[in-house]
Amino acid sequence: MTSQTPDQTVLVVGANRGIGYGFVQQLLPQASQIYATYRQIASPELTELAAQSPQLHLLPMDITDEAQISSGLAQIRRQVERLHLVIYCVGFLHEGEIQPEKSLQQIQPAHLLRYFEVNSIGAVLLAKHLIPLLKHPERSVLACISAKIGSITDNQSGGWYGYRASKAALNMLMRTAALEYSRKSPKTIVAMLHPGTTDTRLSAPFQRGLLPDKLFSVERTVQQLLAVMDGLQPEQSGEFFTWDGSPLPF
Repeated sequence: MTSQTPDQTVLVVGANRGIGYGFVQQLLPQASQIYATYRQIASPELTELAAQSPQLHLLPMDITDEAQISSGLAQIRRQVERLHLVIYCVGFLHEGEIQPEKSLQQIQPAHLLRYFEVNSIGAVLLAKHLIPLLKHPERSVLACISAKIGSITDNQSGGWYGYRASKAALNMLMRTAALEYSRKSPKTIVAMLHPGTTDTRLSAPFQRGLLPDKLFSVERTVQQLLAVMDGLQPEQSGEFFTWDGSPLPF
């Protein structure tokens, strides 16, 4: 956002912890208004930050419930006319009995559906309802946190069926949305971003053996991704990028 105007309005979806919370922290000094969503209960850290920051507004939003997405964005529209930056940070890799599959025998339909519901469908439902807030004469960015593991071309090791497929679906859905946005909201740049392995709860069980320079702090990840977003050009809408700005194959 360094090259943007100072009256930025921002929406961070999935801001309770991890990368989403990191975005809120770093964007607060630059934004006039930030809307940050949480699924059920706002974390103590996010609640405390909002109490200290009058420009930070917290919204409950379960992205698996389209009615909540619609009502949340309607609430934003009652307060501001436009958004300049929207970052979709919701991601799901493991939870309770749902763990990344190592073989075909471990695939369970209900678990696959959950991966797609959270990692793929929520983002495109958000894009569906965002157009009125992004359709304006100023530059805007809709960025979704994806993952290199969702690249079909890059898949050389297999495994992790649900997570891989849901991130690949996210990329395709948002690539398709970018084409529609080019007609309906032409100043909006849609991008999918691979953050690198970041030290969060999502990656915690899978950090063993990583070299220190391959595991990023949340602060570093957010700085890197903001730099990528800031440098995006209109002709790059619908593309997939890694944390250093390099294009990734679908």
